[in-house]
Amino acid sequence: MNIRDLEYLVALSEHQHFRKAAEACFVSQPTLSGQIRKLEDELGVVLLERTSRKVLFTDAGMQLVHQAQKILMEVKVLEEMASQQGEDMSGPLHIGFIPTVGPYLLPHIVPAIKKAFPDLELFLHEAQTHQLVQQLEEGKLDCIVLASVKETEHFKEIPLYLEPMLLALPEGHKWAKAESVPMEDLHGETLLMLADGHCLRDQAMGFCFAAGANEDTRFRATSLETLRNMVAAQTGITLLPKLSVPKSMHRDGVVYVKAVDPEPQRLVTLDYRPGSPLRARYEKLAGVIAEAMQGTCNPAAA
Repeated sequence: MNIRDLEYLVALSEHQHFRKAAEACFVSQPTLSGQIRKLEDELGVVLLERTSRKVLFTDAGMQLVHQAQKILMEVKVLEEMASQQGEDMSGPLHIGFIPTVGPYLLPHIVPAIKKAFPDLELFLHEAQTHQLVQQLEEGKLDCIVLASVKETEHFKEIPLYLEPMLLALPEGHKWAKAESVPMEDLHGETLLMLADGHCLRDQAMGFCFAAGANEDTRFRATSLETLRNMVAAQTGITLLPKLSVPKSMHRDGVVYVKAVDPEPQRLVTLDYRPGSPLRARYEKLAGVIAEAMQGTCNPAAA
């Protein structure tokens, strides 16, 4: 038995498909299948039911999967500890971003990170909050950048910046020429929102409900760009994070107006596992990101 065998086992439990698991492990399907069979023979335990095309784990198999996940996490910690013996800011670093942050933040920070840490090899991943949380817990990601929510409270969080949200209005809207709109004016209004799974949805709804606004339940967008296009199509209004807003504040049939009293905003943080020995690395990375965002978003309280 070796670490690679445990990786095959965990991959198979995640993908529930031999070919997909083999592709994720960068090996052929016969290789992965053969190693799983070898692992069963070595342990003297049947891990899988092979009576159908679907991968079904036995009770003993699932117990071993859970233990393998723990072992692989400890291996990850061991590798992180060993990496401290070399260059502090060098080697691979896997960072996760949520879809409402990554596409708009990366152009601001990637050049700054590469300049500050030229020996750091960045691997960038995008997924929704619950997926990033799981991947960070499992050691598949080193750190994640996302809006701070309850699901991330058990991680170590480094505040990066506070990002305001602006009102996105169709041309010709009654507020389109206003310099700002008090949140209390949203009372009785109906706003377009993202679908479930996006943390921005809950954050925006919190501000809107507090102001007495309602959600348009006839449509829920899967991305900020869909929301923007729906506003341009005169179907409603919404709140969009500042980084997603064009500098002109007026483009493609959408006008952006500042919301005030209070200004809706979200805290964006860099999160990592509490047990990780690479705290200094993440703090340096967060420092570069926060500095790159100065003047673009509001500073976050330490």
